[in-house]
Order: sequence, then C-alpha cells, then structure tokens
Amino acid sequence: MKKRYPLECNIAQTLNLVGDRWTMLVLHEVLVGRETFNYMKQQLTGISANILSERLKHLEQLGLIESTLYSDHPPRHSYRPTESGQAFSKVFDSMLIWGRDHLDECYKKLVHTECQSEVAIDYYCACCEKRVSQEEVQPVELEKEKVQ
Repeated sequence: MKKRYPLECNIAQTLNLVGDRWTMLVLHEVLVGRETFNYMKQQLTGISANILSERLKHLEQLGLIESTLYSDHPPRHSYRPTESGQAFSKVFDSMLIWGRDHLDECYKKLVHTECQSEVAIDYYCACCEKRVSQEEVQPVELEKEKVQ
C-alpha cells in the first residue's frame, strides 16, 4: 500500500483508505452490480488477479463491501456494497459529471432512469429545507474536543 497522508482532512483520510491504484475502480464494479471476481477481472482490463484479490479484501476490511461464499470447491465469493460502500455512489456520480465537463473524451453520462435526461447534483440544506447553490456552501473545520 502507498504512503499515507498525515493530514487532519476528510479528503486526505478518505484517500488513505481508498486512494490506492485500482481500489476505487474495484469498489465501483461492486456498486454497479458486478458481483463476482471473474466478472470484475474481465471488466477491469489490466488489473492482475492478485491485485484484485488484495483490493477486494481491503474493501471488505474497511466495511465498504461484504462477501458471500457461493461455491465451496473451488471457493468463490460474490461481493455487495455495504451501506457505507453504497454511500460512495455519490462520489462516483460527482466524478462522472466532472469527467463529462472536463475530460477531452466523455465515456458515460448520469441520467434520470425515468426519462433518460442528464441530471445535476444539487446541495440541499435540511435546516432551511431548500436547495442551495455551490457558492452558498463551504467546508468548515470541526472543533477538536478539549482534552482534560
């Protein structure tokens, strides 16, 4: 695994968990329903079997996916996202939209299943019960608990 970021930052700490090469792509495969090792290996051109196995074990240890044994001989598992892993869908959706807007070549788009029109990602304030623009949101530092 790679060297870790020593920063007190949500982004840095998330990258410490899933920032290794192939990790997010493996998680994405599970999220889109590619449940078996062989299917993922086939879809992720260039990933070695040992790296795929390592990444699946890592994601399971993190609690982002869970495995179920579906064959004893040879042992084979299927993989599904946990609630925590499913929450990464929003991250992937944001990356997909960013790619659509900023990559030279776009490969996918995010659409509403009912009408197939492209969608946007919005911010919603639960307190005010309304949508807010990106200009109206900002990250803020959390106060550290005082050590006594």
